[in-house]
Amino acid sequence: MTIPTLTADLAFVGHMCLDEVVPFMGTPRVAPGSAVLCGALAAARVGTSVAVVTRMAPRDEEILRPMKAGGVEVHVIPTDVTTYMKVIHPSADVDDREMFQMASAGYFTTSDIPPMDVRQVHLAGITDQEFDLGFVQGMRARGFRLSADMQSFVRQVDPVTRAISFGDVAAKAELVQLLDMVKLDVVEAKVLTGTDDLDRAAVTFEEWGSPETLITRSDGVLARVDGKSYWAPFSNRSVVGRTGRGDTTFAAYMARRLDHDVEESLRFAAALVSIKMETPGPFGGTLADVLERMDAKAAD
Repeated sequence: MTIPTLTADLAFVGHMCLDEVVPFMGTPRVAPGSAVLCGALAAARVGTSVAVVTRMAPRDEEILRPMKAGGVEVHVIPTDVTTYMKVIHPSADVDDREMFQMASAGYFTTSDIPPMDVRQVHLAGITDQEFDLGFVQGMRARGFRLSADMQSFVRQVDPVTRAISFGDVAAKAELVQLLDMVKLDVVEAKVLTGTDDLDRAAVTFEEWGSPETLITRSDGVLARVDGKSYWAPFSNRSVVGRTGRGDTTFAAYMARRLDHDVEESLRFAAALVSIKMETPGPFGGTLADVLERMDAKAAD
């Protein structure tokens, strides 16, 4: 059987999942989640054509409905189970999280990936249970322009307790050299480089061979490109939608970066994710909302 070619500006590869979130002093809730969901919806909402390749159980395909309704083309690799995450916030600090992967849909292989005609492929993993070095090498060999979220390697799942801890990655420099863009947050930066100074960490990634690096923190996002660092602060008025902050930031940056320079794309990403953080769930705004927030921030 001939598999149709996925055609889009951006393709997101990664697990869909169900997220059980236990807020501090709040009521637990279960909702569809993942880096793929947050990223694909954010990019699609601002007019970028988006495709998704995911591994999940067909019985749970209802959770794909928001993406499909948003115009995202989805290719499902069927598995026995859908990835299930549990996130506990033990304090009022929204960045203080205990995470568990209770079920996993398993590793991607290059043979999983259908023919694609896309401008960039983003490896949007949740943990280290989705991509290995061989897969990244195989995707590069297929000629794709690649980016990856370093949480896909730093978030490491204990095979017994299913608890997620943050660990260094032996092949980090080799991985980075296969990528055109790298995304991480300040915690992952500290694990991988030994420093939580965003600029110093980004310079280290540049020395490893990263052409373009984005690092998020609770107050904003830094980009390092061609020997220069750029910074854009967030402007959110609440953090009720904090989950998916980094995934949304990078998706917005990639979408804008297709046709704009670094500084404009970074400001755009900071504005979009600021709107997203003010409401639970994936970004639900419009391109006009983002441009208005950018203008308001510039006026400040």
